[in-house]
This record gives sequence, structure tokens and C-alpha cells, in this order.
Amino acid sequence: MDFKQLRYFVAVYEEGHVGRAAERLSISQPALSQQIRQLEKNLDLSLFERSSKRLLPTLAAHTLYNHALPLLDGLQRAREALGNFKGQALRTLAIGVLQTVHTSLVPQMLERVRKAQPHLVVQIYELSGLEIERRLLNGSLDIGISYLPPRQPGLHGVMLYEDELTLVIPEDHPLREFKKVSMAQAAELPMLLLGEEFQVRQIWQTQLASLGRRPHVQAELNNMAGILDSLPHTRLATVLPGRSQKMLGHQALLWKPLTEPRVPLKVGLVCRDVQRQQASMTLLRTLLEEVMSATDERSITLDGLS
Repeated sequence: MDFKQLRYFVAVYEEGHVGRAAERLSISQPALSQQIRQLEKNLDLSLFERSSKRLLPTLAAHTLYNHALPLLDGLQRAREALGNFKGQALRTLAIGVLQTVHTSLVPQMLERVRKAQPHLVVQIYELSGLEIERRLLNGSLDIGISYLPPRQPGLHGVMLYEDELTLVIPEDHPLREFKKVSMAQAAELPMLLLGEEFQVRQIWQTQLASLGRRPHVQAELNNMAGILDSLPHTRLATVLPGRSQKMLGHQALLWKPLTEPRVPLKVGLVCRDVQRQQASMTLLRTLLEEVMSATDERSITLDGLS
């Protein structure tokens, strides 16, 4: 048994499926299956019960998993510590970001991270809220930028900023003269929405359900920029975080605050192991606050010129 086999075992254990584990490890399924069989042979133990849909871990596998995690974590820490002796402690930080947050924060954050930590390799994944939390729990992500509070136990969040759900309509929409729109009014509107896997959509549906209503969905797109490009050619509306207007403001669209009630959104950093990710969380929070401050100042300047 070696560290490579342990890493392969942990991936299969967490994914419950050889195909997904192989994709996560960037190796072929046959090679991964062979490594797991060799590990079982070396241990003289059966680690998984094979079924048609997934692999079910045995009691021995549960025990091995609990011992493997601290061993692999210790190995990673040792590599990072030894890297300092070479003068370039290269490290990878995997970050999952919601699409509705990505466009307003990440591009400016990346350059700041590069200047602050030139030996840090940042990997950005645009994911749904549920996928961010799943990957944080299985260890394939280090940090998520998502809505708070986390829905999965075992995850911890740190607030970045508050936002609110906002109605977005074409400039010739019947509600164009309204300064704000009530939830009851918005519930009646035919909508172009993000798919149901998106957390903004889930928040909107939950809010309507509390009023005994359902969204009037005319069309769906899985891309926020596509929705904003499409709306001016329709009489449809959508709902998006209000902060998106500062980065994705479209001259042919109007952004109307929702009221009665407002729908607050809390955006923050999410991780599984606070102690291990403390330095990275602090760095990202500082840099993201700089980005938001710069964005707000630019928005005020533009408003003053208009």
C-alpha cells in the first residue's frame, strides 16, 4: 500500500463510482480499477461491494478512509513545507464560484492573487451551489464563493457582502415606470430564468412558495450573460442579484428592486476545514473586499457623470 493507492482509494470511496473518480483523478477507468484491485489484494480485504450503479464501501473501507485522510493531508503539508527550501512553494488553490457571482468578482480578484501570492496556482470552477458544497465535502475544492449559510453540515461560511434579488426587465416592459416591484406583482410576470440547478432560481422559487405562488416560467437558459442578452428582444422578466448590474449593466434593461418582501442574499467564502484554509480564506477575503470597494467607487463615479 502506497500514497498513490490511498489517494485513488479515497477518490473512489467519496465518489462511489469508478468513472467519476477516474475523471476526478484524470486517469483511465481500467487503470483506476486495477489499482483498487491491487490494493485489495495487498490488504487481503474486500473494500467495495460492486453493484450495477455504484460501489458500496465495506466496513474495512470505512476504517481505511478514516485513517487515509490524515495521512494524505500530512503528505500534502510536508510537500508544501519542503517546497519552501527551494524558494518556490508552488501550491494549488481550487475555488468553486457561482455563475451569478463569478462575473462581478473573479476577473479582478485573479490579478490581485497573482501579485500577492506569485507561487499560488489558482483553479476556478464555475459551478452550481449544490456542486460547490459537494466538492468541498469530498475534498476536490478548497474554497467556495457561494450564498450563505451553507446547506450541508460540516461546511463553514464567512460573510463577504450582502445583496438582494432584483427584477430585471426590458426597457419597453409594462412595468418600466415602476420604481420598485412587489413580490405579488413579480409573481404574475412571464419569466426567462436560470435553470433549477441554480441557487438564485431556488431562492426565488422558495420565496414565491412562501406566498403560495409558483414562478411563471416561459423559458430557461443556463447562462446569466445569455439571459441578459436575450431579454431586450422579449417582453419577459428575470430575477438576478442586484450587484450584477454594476458589472453587467445593459443599456436596454431596467433593474427594479423587489419589495414586500425584499429578498436578501448573503454571499461569502465557504470551506470544510477552517483551520487548514485559514490563510487562504483571509487572503481571498481581503482581496475580494478590495475588488468590491473599487467596483463601488467606479459605480459612484459613473453615476455622477450620468
